[in-house]
Amino acid sequence: MTSSRTNPEGPTDPEGLTGSAAWELLLPAASAPARARGRSLQAALREAVRSGRLAPDTRLPSSRDLAADLGVSRGLVTEAYEQLTAEGYLRSGRGAGTWVGGAVRAARPRARDLAPRSPGARADFVPGTPDLSLFPRAAWAAAQRGVMAESPHEMLGYPDPRGLPRLRTALAELLARRRGVVADPERLVVVSGVAQATALLGFVLHARGTRTVGVEDPGSPQHGALYASAGVGTVALPLDDEGLAIGPLRASGVRGVVTTPAHQFPTGIAYSARRRAQLLDWARSVDGLVFEDDYDGDFRYDRAPVGALQGLDPEHVAYAGSVSKSLAPGLRLGWLLVPDSLADEVVERKRTMDLGHPTLDQALFARFLERGDYDRQLRRCQRAYRQRRDALVDALEEHFPGAQVTGIAAGLHVIAELPEKYGPQEDFLERAASAGVAVRPLSAYAHARVDDAVVRLVLGYAQLSPGRIRAGVGLMADAVRT
Repeated sequence: MTSSRTNPEGPTDPEGLTGSAAWELLLPAASAPARARGRSLQAALREAVRSGRLAPDTRLPSSRDLAADLGVSRGLVTEAYEQLTAEGYLRSGRGAGTWVGGAVRAARPRARDLAPRSPGARADFVPGTPDLSLFPRAAWAAAQRGVMAESPHEMLGYPDPRGLPRLRTALAELLARRRGVVADPERLVVVSGVAQATALLGFVLHARGTRTVGVEDPGSPQHGALYASAGVGTVALPLDDEGLAIGPLRASGVRGVVTTPAHQFPTGIAYSARRRAQLLDWARSVDGLVFEDDYDGDFRYDRAPVGALQGLDPEHVAYAGSVSKSLAPGLRLGWLLVPDSLADEVVERKRTMDLGHPTLDQALFARFLERGDYDRQLRRCQRAYRQRRDALVDALEEHFPGAQVTGIAAGLHVIAELPEKYGPQEDFLERAASAGVAVRPLSAYAHARVDDAVVRLVLGYAQLSPGRIRAGVGLMADAVRT
């Protein structure tokens, strides 16, 4: 294979490749099956130009020479040159040969993984992720096989943006039975988790003229970011021992508020019956909306879970939940139950956002619900997480005498306030990190500045076995004593 780097139309290219190197780039394409050889040669040439291995202004061999070197027909090479010239990768002129074009800018292809993790941690107590090893692979695979066997071809078309009727019916039964909601399948929307439910409501409220909603303080930082993406600002509203403080809520002037009443994140309290009633009285008085994020609603260990707030007033409460803690967050599967007055607008926004949730995933989860697999999975998770919470509480008592664990016995995290001798908090966190213990303070979830003299930690335990929990707390204790 011959190649020249003398360019009559421009400067010489000192970075061009030798003929043998270029030939090596294309040789695998020439060895492809006959029917795919032309496409393979085009793809190899295109990638060589795109990656920079064939530099701009490099002259390519004639179609006759390249065909002879590769052992393919001249017509195949001519067709490849013509196709890539039409796409802008090559350029040619009558009697001037074929050259690598200058329009392409070489870029090294790469795929980064931006999934949230705590790299290198010996013990990860950052809350928010369940034990992914508990995912019921065998039961899920069986449900998948059943769905593929029983689903009609029509189900693979664009779905109702609310979700498959089969899944909405099964979800309505589940939520009414387990969470006490007033669940009308016609007002249920299958979504990609609570995050999408939040964004959907944000867009609808913005279209109605709402520019600000209230959020719990401390609370999940995601709520503010999600509403901001819809053009809606947030006002941080304080909590007291019973839940969202009503006085500041009324004084704020907002007509919408985000709450986690079953197990407030991150403080771990459950809204009292009195506060739930007061919150609904406020919503009725301003014709407002309470967005109930049913965070950890299924995971209560000392008693049966308190029913959802939505069951008391379905016209002033929008209710959302997901399988992120019970199955896996990577499934991106959740639900949003909205008041009748918002239903049409939410459904239309869902339609324009993504044309509906994937139908095979919906049918699979519907079958999982109908056969009782989801109830079994919830019981399995409840047993595992209760044992891990007990292990964490015991380890804190052993290694940090005098530590106070607050909040109800529920969910996948606890709040631990350590004795004053372990402060200030900044020093404690630095020492824990140096020992390879990933931990997050309660102050990380507060909108307002808080006193960091006392160490208050939000400790997630779902990802760790009881043994690793005890070892991790021991590591943390050893680090802060030195």
